[in-house]
Amino acid sequence: MAKIELKIAGMTCGGCAKSITSALQNCAGVEQVKVDHVSGIAQIVFDSAQTNAQELKTVVEDAGFDVLN
Repeated sequence: MAKIELKIAGMTCGGCAKSITSALQNCAGVEQVKVDHVSGIAQIVFDSAQTNAQELKTVVEDAGFDVLN
């Protein structure tokens, strides 16, 4: 398992965090997601054989948010 921490812009409430969490959980290979709208950080544990950091960033961006790292 691999871990990544993404800095996300545009989250204003718990609903935003829930939307991002849901989008990431639907991505193949994602095992665990923790999103905090206050800090703007998403912590993701994933199977690097099934997905990668760029794909996870794309999922967040497709959900309507900007990834800063």
